[in-house]
Amino acid sequence: MANVNLTDVKKVYAGGVEAIKGVSLSIGDGEFCVLVGPSGCGKSTLLRMIAGLETTTAGKIDIGGQVVNEIEPAKRDIAMVFQNYALYPHMSVYNNMAYGLRNRGMSEAEIKTRVGEAAQILEIGSFLDRKPRQLSGGQRQRVAMGRAIVRHPKVFLFDEPLSNLDAKLRIAMRVEIRKLQRRLKTTSIYVTHDQLEAMTLADILVVMNGGRVEQIGKPIELYRKPLTTFVASFIGAPPMNLFPVERVAKAGLNGLPGNAGIVGVRPEDLVLGVGSANSGGLGLDLTVDAIERIGAETFVYGSNGDTGEVMVRVPGDDAPALGATVHAAAVRGKLHVFTGDGRTRIEL
Repeated sequence: MANVNLTDVKKVYAGGVEAIKGVSLSIGDGEFCVLVGPSGCGKSTLLRMIAGLETTTAGKIDIGGQVVNEIEPAKRDIAMVFQNYALYPHMSVYNNMAYGLRNRGMSEAEIKTRVGEAAQILEIGSFLDRKPRQLSGGQRQRVAMGRAIVRHPKVFLFDEPLSNLDAKLRIAMRVEIRKLQRRLKTTSIYVTHDQLEAMTLADILVVMNGGRVEQIGKPIELYRKPLTTFVASFIGAPPMNLFPVERVAKAGLNGLPGNAGIVGVRPEDLVLGVGSANSGGLGLDLTVDAIERIGAETFVYGSNGDTGEVMVRVPGDDAPALGATVHAAAVRGKLHVFTGDGRTRIEL
């Protein structure tokens, strides 16, 4: 196991294209760090730089107290799990897991022990003799993780490993990955574009945007106190409602700081049917345009001439009728306020 520290890491491609624009990050020994962000934000590029599959233009990458910028991938003592499994189709499950160990000159007795231990942990012992084509997607991903586990690396790197699985299996596999990491206590860095997956897996969550880090912290901290409107809208499902201050000037707000430009409120923090906003909070009259019922909860989409579309989350059977006019309010303590450019959070 090992700490991973990045210091002002940059990646610039030919033509001056900046993919990573100075990322600094510290991941503690045994922590599970998730890099999350939209397509093209640089998260996979950053992971590949840590792995040594991409060169580093500037900055320092330190794994376990050793700067690895000039060290080839095979000698960084990391193990990587890819989106497409990357299994050898002509080899059995056992030989896929044993292959890297044989290349390192390990004895067959030790290989058998390591493969057996990993197979037991992942519950794949019954198909060690099968070929990858005889396995389901979830089983192939378990084999890919087993191949990483047998290495006993300092760091696990996961590059969107669940993207090819169906929704139900993704949920099951992310639970298994988290249980596995807690059992092995191996420092892990995981890339995903799925914010729900990121929230449920991470000890430390890193939100990236345009090659930069928007915010780092525990998932619940980023949810409760996003530092920018990008984080506010990206973390949380459904996303936060965001309004320019001038468009909610008639909604009961008062006493906002002079540099306030954007007001946000999460759909679950808006309450339907109350008479007015409380304690200088936000109160909106909405026309119900659409309703999404998803079981235990319902999403109500309303419109207001000043604010545009507003989403409210309510318990499953509490939705008003389509076309109805309702009042939605949030107390001041539930509001999120940002500067006009969305780059700075303002505490009320």
